Amino acid sequence: MKGSHVLELTRRLTEAFGVSGYEDEIRSVIRAEIAGLVDEVRVDTLGNLVALRRGAGAAGQPGKRVMLAAHMDQIGLMVTHIDEKGYLRFAPVGGVFGLACWGSQVRFADGTVGTVGLDGGISARDKLPTLNSMYIDVGATERAGVTVQVGDVAAFWHAFAGQGSAWFAPSMDDRIGCVVLVQLLRELAGREIAHDVYAVFTTQEEIGTRGATTSAYAIDPYVAIALDVTLTGDGPHTKPALEVYLGRGVALKIMDKGMISHIGLNQLLIAAAEAEGIPYQREVLQVGSTDARAMQMARSGIPTTALSVPSRHVHTPSQIVDRRDVAAAIALLVAFLDRPITV
Repeated sequence: MKGSHVLELTRRLTEAFGVSGYEDEIRSVIRAEIAGLVDEVRVDTLGNLVALRRGAGAAGQPGKRVMLAAHMDQIGLMVTHIDEKGYLRFAPVGGVFGLACWGSQVRFADGTVGTVGLDGGISARDKLPTLNSMYIDVGATERAGVTVQVGDVAAFWHAFAGQGSAWFAPSMDDRIGCVVLVQLLRELAGREIAHDVYAVFTTQEEIGTRGATTSAYAIDPYVAIALDVTLTGDGPHTKPALEVYLGRGVALKIMDKGMISHIGLNQLLIAAAEAEGIPYQREVLQVGSTDARAMQMARSGIPTTALSVPSRHVHTPSQIVDRRDVAAAIALLVAFLDRPITV
């Protein structure tokens, strides 16, 4: 993996707009990135970007349909009311928490920026903030100066930054999974593989894994793997305890709150990682879930797991991942696809 190329890819993807249900911009960016790397590409009814890299098959190793899914959408804020002074009240789109919002900069699809304010301002700093005590300030002094409308959505915003092996951006969940999937397609270019790889960039994961639900039904894969972020246990006094650390490799999901991974599929991934010396960690997550839950329950059931990039400060305006974990995720997928898949 060429680090500078992946860094620039990460910059492009993390800085693109794409709140749940409004993924047009990020979908266009990704579609341009994968042009020429796949045999087919389409956009389905829910806006999922579905790309197929056909396999060649092999003697004694019939190709399987493998679905790899990374969600394009990010959490955000939707305008619910604009008062006479131009302040915007909002509702959360996905898992947005008041504690993470105050003072954050947000950006709308049209480029309008704003700051999240708190009723009472600094005088209320000692109270636990709630979303209904917050507003977006776009710098207007009256409603007539506001260009956005009720129903418009904003995403947390600051530019991507790299510092050593650490990468920072508000939208690492799950643009870094999209980076892994795009770079995987790059690394498969010109390489013969047996399996048909469906690279699916899904929509509306943050509000209920909706894109994965419909795309998995349509593809009906033999196995499926979600590519997402996970929490880490390496912060001060982290609770609950979690044995996942930044910089120690890709995390293989054993269980989260929504699903238990397929044991046979996990065994194949572990075998590939250990054969190739790829660093990996075992993830047992006690909160949240991913597209893997939806794919696992599609049709009559699909053997499913997830590969996670460890991320500090998930669902906040500044998330951190480590480029070494990104590289491990890509390497493990290449090694996995090079092998027979029977579960």
